[in-house]
Amino acid sequence: MATTVTAFLTETITATVAAASVSASASASATAGQSVTPQGGILEGENPTHYDPKNPIILFIIQAGIIIIFCRLLHYPLSLLRQPRVIAEVIGGVLLGPSVMGRIPSFTSTIFPPAAIPNLSLVANLGLVLFLFIVGLEVDLRWVRGEWRVAAGVAAAGMGVPFGLGVGIAYGLYHDFRDEPGTEPIAFGTYALFIGVAMAITAFPVLCRILTELKLLSTPVGIIVLSAGVGNDVVGWILLALCVALVNSGSGVAAVWVLLTAVGYTLFLFFAVRPAFMSVLKRTRALEDGPSQGVIALTLLIALSSAFFTGVIGVHPIFGAFMAGLICPHDGGFAIKVTEKIEDLVSALFLPLYFALSGLSTNVGLLDSGKTWGYVIGVTLIAFLGKFSAASVAARMSGLFWRESMAIGSLMSCKGLVELIVLNIGLQARILSQRTFTIFVVMALVTTFATTPLTVALYPMWYQKKLEAWKKGLIDWDTGRPTTKGRAEEEDVSVVAARLESGKVRDLLVYLRLENMPALMTFVSLLGGRPHEIKRVHPSHAATPSEAEPTAPTRPVEVHGVRLMELTERDSSVMRVSEAEDLSWRDPIINTFRNFGRLYNLGVSGEVLIAPESSFAELLVSQAGREGVDMLLLPWSEGGMREGQRGGFEGLRDERTYAAFVGEAVEGASSTCNVAVLVNKGFGGSSPVEEHRLHPLRRRTSAMNISAHSHSVREKTVAPPIPDRSHHVYMPFFGGADGRVALRLVLQLAANADITATIVFFERVGSGEASSSGVDLSPTTSRTEDTPLRTVQSKTKDSTHEAELQDRDLALFESIRRSLPENLASRVLLESAQTSTPIEDAMARAEMEVGQNLRNAGDLIVVARKSNAIGATDRPGSSYGTLGVLGGSFVDRGLSASVLVVQGARGHRHE
Repeated sequence: MATTVTAFLTETITATVAAASVSASASASATAGQSVTPQGGILEGENPTHYDPKNPIILFIIQAGIIIIFCRLLHYPLSLLRQPRVIAEVIGGVLLGPSVMGRIPSFTSTIFPPAAIPNLSLVANLGLVLFLFIVGLEVDLRWVRGEWRVAAGVAAAGMGVPFGLGVGIAYGLYHDFRDEPGTEPIAFGTYALFIGVAMAITAFPVLCRILTELKLLSTPVGIIVLSAGVGNDVVGWILLALCVALVNSGSGVAAVWVLLTAVGYTLFLFFAVRPAFMSVLKRTRALEDGPSQGVIALTLLIALSSAFFTGVIGVHPIFGAFMAGLICPHDGGFAIKVTEKIEDLVSALFLPLYFALSGLSTNVGLLDSGKTWGYVIGVTLIAFLGKFSAASVAARMSGLFWRESMAIGSLMSCKGLVELIVLNIGLQARILSQRTFTIFVVMALVTTFATTPLTVALYPMWYQKKLEAWKKGLIDWDTGRPTTKGRAEEEDVSVVAARLESGKVRDLLVYLRLENMPALMTFVSLLGGRPHEIKRVHPSHAATPSEAEPTAPTRPVEVHGVRLMELTERDSSVMRVSEAEDLSWRDPIINTFRNFGRLYNLGVSGEVLIAPESSFAELLVSQAGREGVDMLLLPWSEGGMREGQRGGFEGLRDERTYAAFVGEAVEGASSTCNVAVLVNKGFGGSSPVEEHRLHPLRRRTSAMNISAHSHSVREKTVAPPIPDRSHHVYMPFFGGADGRVALRLVLQLAANADITATIVFFERVGSGEASSSGVDLSPTTSRTEDTPLRTVQSKTKDSTHEAELQDRDLALFESIRRSLPENLASRVLLESAQTSTPIEDAMARAEMEVGQNLRNAGDLIVVARKSNAIGATDRPGSSYGTLGVLGGSFVDRGLSASVLVVQGARGHRHE
């Protein structure tokens, strides 16, 4: 027995030890096999698309790269239709999702496997939080102040009507789709509240860009739409927060506590956090000098903390981020500068991921029945017609015209990315099934896509101009004709001479470019002159009022300076448009120009205008019309459209672009006001920049020996004062409308004591074969046996008419010479000469007139852009097409003088 037990124990122990040994050996082998991971990656045969939870970054980069490239490629053709980028991002997501690309075998499981979606969703939702923070930064409640009564009516009607209609259609959606997979059982009231909000919401961020691109942001339509959009969005977010709270809470009492906590937190942000934050910004001078890296970190910490709190209390984190943006100040452009720091990463990476995820959740294949498509059409019509009709009627009842009202209704019906955010919240909260989510995504795409073309059709540019002119009393509404009697085509010499005084430049619009500022300020100062010298005494000394106070001046010349900034795709650029007025007061160039003009007896105002670069010329012309100026002054640039771009490959590439801009502005302003183009060649004195460009190979002092050569460097860089502040003006006068405007301008400049002027009337005689400039001035045909008699008679008639006009101009010139005021007679020389080669003789006389005094502040040649004595100006591809034959010839000649090319408004043309 004992032997049997002993044998049993021995056998059992032996088997156990052997089993343990085998297990340990297998475990060791497995451990050894897992302890060393392949380090060669694809070089060892690893598949980069295989999702590894320990290293998810590789697949994330592939997903992000595909989404960004796909969305960018889609945006290009859609941008030609003036569609916002969100359309391309959502459509890109739809194409990458189960609707299209998902039908390719293994595409979704390889590129977008379910296990990798949480990482993609995490990054996308972080971007969503930051984007809602930017939206809060964009909201400026100052917009509501101007048209708040009309905006309140539009916002109330534009939200109430579609909300009610949405509740109505929610009944059918609730009973037909509430039991679908992916939904939670909720009460009908909560479901109806969400559908109503989805119908009534307006895309405020997209509206800003659409209004800016359509040049409506500063118009009554734009102000009303933005004001109503702000109110609409704020109310919509509050209702959406209520809906989310009702879904997330287990009972009605819990929902009430969530809402009370959210209200208390909102009050805490505005009345506790904001004052403390403002105190920090003032101490760090972030409002004046811009936010530092530490201030940006603090601002983002506030946004993320706010998102965290609203998330943990049962409201979505985006509400906290939105409120954090609302408490950030707009003083000193702080909100714009913060946006500039984070917007590129958010808009270029995070948002495409978020909206692509929306597309991945959209399955157009679920719209597979007539009932479903009926809901698609019904939801789209209710969302659009409810908002469009309600907002239009509300605007019309407030006194706006029907076209203005319908444009407001069309803009308010835009859903955009805000609608998609609302829908994603509903999908995540399991309020919407994937089918109903797809229905509402189609509605959002259709309404957003239709906004811009519908607004352009209902409120075209010609109607805007007609309405603006009618409001100013310039035209009759029914006929469209001017309310004042037009000037006669032919005027005698006495009338034209009288208008030389009454038609002086009183209001001037100047396009301010950084590199042209010295010449522009010098020219503008000549219109104001120096202040009268007044005997000053110390305030402590007794002084009579007549000794202490200067005499009241006459009405000064008013100069309006305009800076143009390019509107880009960035949110900060759109924010600048909404804060352009504040930006105009902070802009250093505008302030320098404003102070300089006031020192020279000028009434000066300044403004910053922001628009796409392609519409710069149109914007300047429309601004000239709104200001009612007499003349538009444009600087000529040898670089490109970008300020400070001089020479080099960039300048050569973009030089024709700026010439085209000037030509477009000159032609566009021909019916609005006179135009002058200033080609600067040292006007205002010798320019150190020009001297430096003449010696590009000059040896520069290095940092190693800067102390040893500080004195020589100072001598090279310090510009000496101008010993002689005078200018000499030369004008070849060939008659014509442009010539008369140029003549009037020269006589106005000559009223300045620093100006001497020579005006030569060139009376053309004979045919003149060609000028030395290479411009053919002879007739293109002559009388031959094959030439029809009608052509010869027509040319004879034209020649007779030109002779009559030349006689009138000569009579005007002689009248001015005889009646020249005494204060101008000593400084202005008027001569007449006959010529058969006008350009050659004008050039020869210019070489005798300008560049003779090397110590003065620069000479100026003033020419007309068009003249019957010179010929056509249309020569595409050269400066002749923009500056005219005479102006282009003087510029190409390289004389030591600046050139001012003048074109008269169409109302001054009498040829």
